[in-house]
Amino acid sequence: MSSTTSTQQRGGPATGGAASSRARHAGSYVGLLPFHGYVGLFLVVPTLIVAVGAFTTGDGSFTFDNVAKIFTREDFQSAFEASIELAVLSAIAGAVFGGLLAWAVVRGNPNGVFRQLVISASGVLAQFGGVMLAFAFFATVGGTGMITLFIQGLTGAKPDVLWLYSLNGLAVVYTYFQIPLMLIVFLPSLDGLRQEWYDASASLGGGAWAFWRHVGGPILAPSFLGALLLLFTNAFSAYATAAAIISQGCTLVTLEIGCQMSSEVVLGQENVGKALALGMIVIVSVVMAVYALIQRRASRWVR
Repeated sequence: MSSTTSTQQRGGPATGGAASSRARHAGSYVGLLPFHGYVGLFLVVPTLIVAVGAFTTGDGSFTFDNVAKIFTREDFQSAFEASIELAVLSAIAGAVFGGLLAWAVVRGNPNGVFRQLVISASGVLAQFGGVMLAFAFFATVGGTGMITLFIQGLTGAKPDVLWLYSLNGLAVVYTYFQIPLMLIVFLPSLDGLRQEWYDASASLGGGAWAFWRHVGGPILAPSFLGALLLLFTNAFSAYATAAAIISQGCTLVTLEIGCQMSSEVVLGQENVGKALALGMIVIVSVVMAVYALIQRRASRWVR
């Protein structure tokens, strides 16, 4: 008893164990410093610059005029509406077709060549955007595209290619990288479904519809909705592909920001582009808040 007490007083095993535990925790936090530095430099600092600039003039004075223009100028309102509509269309199409493709992959051999090939191709195609994707569509279905010239040679009439430069055309182009992104994000959730759950439902007299309604659907719903919101933000913030296809006008918010930054700026409206960027940040924040609410409510269903 006395030896144990004297050992603890001298900083023996009890104190040493606590010190080593604190050292391990401190080491884990030090390992996160590069990540926090990266997030702070490329996410927090630009967001603060945009937020501050949205409420200041060119000479640094405080103003609400930049933000007020979002609600008073029809071209800005139309740009936000078009961006949201485009994001919704491409997100729904990407979620539906990407989810079906993921289901087809998960139903196959988990170690098969088809699964590995589809996953590898999706990893590449999910990043295939910007000018490269726009050029690919121009070379395929554009005015002098391969398919356009082929149809013209067969029928003698040139197909209408103006759809490619419309909002629906952009939605089709965006779906090209939304589908593989959906597969990458949603496939792990499908892999998490266990055959034992389906067997247990069947042993209790439930069919396929009962399983998906009471078991599979509630389990996959948070992942599916989360992936859908991810696709929305991905399309909402895309710039290079739309800029390459739509060369005239600023029909989307991202294009409008580019126009504000690159064209001649009216005196006193130097930071209107930052106000538009702040509006995009607010919309994305609302989407993420809805996602958090869905995740919280869905966790109750899983329990």
